[in-house]
Amino acid sequence: MNKILNYFLLTLFFLTFSNIFAKDIPILVISPGKTIQSKSVVGSDVEVIDIKTISKSNDYFIGDILDNNLNGINYFQSGGYGTVSGIQLRGQPKRYTTVYIDGVKVSDPSTPSNDYYFNNLLPDSFERIEVLKGAQSSLYGSGALAGTIQIFSKKGREGNNKDINISTGSFGTKKIDLSFDGNDGYYDYYLGYTNFSTDGESAMRDNLEKDGYRSDSLTMNYGYNFSDKLRLENYLYYNDSFLEYDAVNKAQTDLNDATDDQQAIYTARLIHKNGKLKNTLSYNNTYVLRNTTQYNNNKRNYYGYRDAINILSEYNFNLDNKIIFGFDNEFDRAELYNYYTDSSYAKSDEAIFSQYFDLQLRPAKKTYTTFGLRRDDHTTVGDYYTGRITASHRLDANTKLRTNLGTSVRFPALNSLHHGNYLKDKENLKAETGRSIDIGIDKFFPEENINLSATTFYLKYKNDIKGWKSHSGGVGENYYAGGGNYALDNSNSKTESYGLELQTKWKPNEKHLLNIGYTRTESFDGTTCDNPDSTGGPGSAACNDEMNVRVPRNQINLEGTKFINNNLSQSIKIKYVGERRDYGNVNQGFEDVILSKYFLADYIINYNLFDTYNLNLSAKNIFDKDYSEAYEYKAPGRSLNFMINRKY
Repeated sequence: MNKILNYFLLTLFFLTFSNIFAKDIPILVISPGKTIQSKSVVGSDVEVIDIKTISKSNDYFIGDILDNNLNGINYFQSGGYGTVSGIQLRGQPKRYTTVYIDGVKVSDPSTPSNDYYFNNLLPDSFERIEVLKGAQSSLYGSGALAGTIQIFSKKGREGNNKDINISTGSFGTKKIDLSFDGNDGYYDYYLGYTNFSTDGESAMRDNLEKDGYRSDSLTMNYGYNFSDKLRLENYLYYNDSFLEYDAVNKAQTDLNDATDDQQAIYTARLIHKNGKLKNTLSYNNTYVLRNTTQYNNNKRNYYGYRDAINILSEYNFNLDNKIIFGFDNEFDRAELYNYYTDSSYAKSDEAIFSQYFDLQLRPAKKTYTTFGLRRDDHTTVGDYYTGRITASHRLDANTKLRTNLGTSVRFPALNSLHHGNYLKDKENLKAETGRSIDIGIDKFFPEENINLSATTFYLKYKNDIKGWKSHSGGVGENYYAGGGNYALDNSNSKTESYGLELQTKWKPNEKHLLNIGYTRTESFDGTTCDNPDSTGGPGSAACNDEMNVRVPRNQINLEGTKFINNNLSQSIKIKYVGERRDYGNVNQGFEDVILSKYFLADYIINYNLFDTYNLNLSAKNIFDKDYSEAYEYKAPGRSLNFMINRKY
């Protein structure tokens, strides 16, 4: 706790003696309370990427946009475009961050951890991203230990509109995006299609064979107003992708390895307003198919399904006080081969029934608070309660203090309960539970036109489902380990992280803008060295750093923009990522490794032509084309990309 106190004192010191940050613009957010709120009164740590930032970005994927524009996020990728990738918040693995698209929880129930991969998510059909940090299970249920990411698709604009975006770049990369949208007051619609393809480069460093990637995405939404009180909304997201990838084992050939994936997400939402009460009834359906081909030409299909029926109610006592309450009912299914026995397909299913409320109050003129509680009942693991308390206080017109204290839960994935391990007593496998606190301050210095944001955080959870014991008698036995020698047991493991996030935005004049972000993270992975297959224990060569894998202790993001005139701007983005621990693999005996630090720089030019065309030219990874975000895998190398947008 002394280290955590030091971080907080450092934050106060930095705020007291710093004169560097830009003007606070009123921003509306939804994620912190599942209702529209002003960011200026929210106690949770929430960051927003708006449509302007997305449209001017030179990045092809949502994950890269998040990584390059937000603080406290670590993004990793196992190779080039389209390869396995994930977002890590607050120094924790990706499975502890829930992801939503248009209010629908997106993850694949057939994956080992039931988490979400950002491989195929292209930005062209989305207008807004909100990242809510800290324990958020009282609002968003299982998995929201480190935070929640909400992604919102574009909606129909007034009249009838159409856009076209064309991109080309290194590695034979091509992208075309077409969209049509409209709004006449009674109905609104949006239809967007994106095709992305690349010849790629080798995912791993042991060969020069190219690993290509193709993705087709379709985004649709339609809303109809029956009256000023009743509205129907429909959302559809569909993606079909094909990726060639490399086998981890260097002794295996890489000619056949590929995955042909499909994902479909549909939701129907009926919204009724009656005075102070607003009710939303929604049905969500998710379908995922992963069709893999291995090096020996063996084919495997993995199916994931989710149905959800949710009710969300909002009652406004007055302008400053309201209550949010609801019922979530989530049904997950999977069909897949057992990972260890390679037996025929096995089917599994689980359900979670949830009830929650979030009371949002303004007890004083400059103070805003929330208090929330949630109950989740898992059909096998049982019921768990989570809660959160947030508060924000305006010291003056330019200074806001904020804090968020929450607890969290993550239930075992279908793989843990039914496929990856043979569990004799499934009910004894505990859910992961945690808690977190963050304290922050947002400060504006009007004379210098500088915004400052500083947050210190602490997160801890227990019962990590990775835990093993080198004897039988636990809740289950692992086939691969010999049937009885090792037992899965997650009753004692503990993991924690804490750190400091600093961000500044300075606009000294109309022609210059500077953004600087720094994140310091310390974490402790309390379960990795419990694995009996490891060649050593804590402190040995097999566990050479206590940090969670692929999480850097130090990360710096810097972006400088010069507006040459109203139509032309140029930017330089610089990123530094420190050393990270990663797992080893079969090629070197599964010993842990240390990934080298890396330093990246991008140069971007944006030009608006005739108020109709937007041109974007970018040179990426100018200084370090060979860096890695995962052991023995390449990251997307040095590239030159050109994008053109035409509005009608």
